[in-house]
Amino acid sequence: MRLNLGCGGVKAPGWINVDKAAASKPDQVVDLEALPWPWPDNSAEEVALSHVLEHLGARTETYLGIMQELYRVCRPGAKITITVPHPRHDFFLNDPTHVRAITPDGLSMFSQAVNREWMAKGGANTPLGIYCNVDFAIESVQDTLDPFWFGRAQRKEITPDDLNFAALHYNNVVAQTTIVLRAVKPAGSRG
Repeated sequence: MRLNLGCGGVKAPGWINVDKAAASKPDQVVDLEALPWPWPDNSAEEVALSHVLEHLGARTETYLGIMQELYRVCRPGAKITITVPHPRHDFFLNDPTHVRAITPDGLSMFSQAVNREWMAKGGANTPLGIYCNVDFAIESVQDTLDPFWFGRAQRKEITPDDLNFAALHYNNVVAQTTIVLRAVKPAGSRG
């Protein structure tokens, strides 16, 4: 089973297209903040959340529950592709329905291998993977530049080092980020 969660009007052929809004005519109407989700344990081989996760879980407990449900429905090794607006881009800042910034560093908090590294170093980071009994490994992170900065980079008006500096320090440089996770099962079995 492949789940396209929060599909809106963008349906993926061969996937179960899921949305809260019946008006978007999904294959299944499901409120992703209503837990538990209606799918069995270990049933999804792939999950996509494109411009969805930043809309969910304004309450911390709800967000953590969503991550636990995502883990529960994923098969061992399932691929999860999460695309979100960058939290320092106007795409994120201007939408009043965005309730949570989603970043690679924030999602790494759900990796038990990363949690154990932090704990071994005496870090103050919250080991959410261990606390929530979930385990997601980040496989890749891909940033999409804002068109202005993309054009500058293409025309070689800015060095890669200067572009990295801008992305770390300025707004509206990175438009969106795509993070690919893998479900590590059983939890804690990697690293």
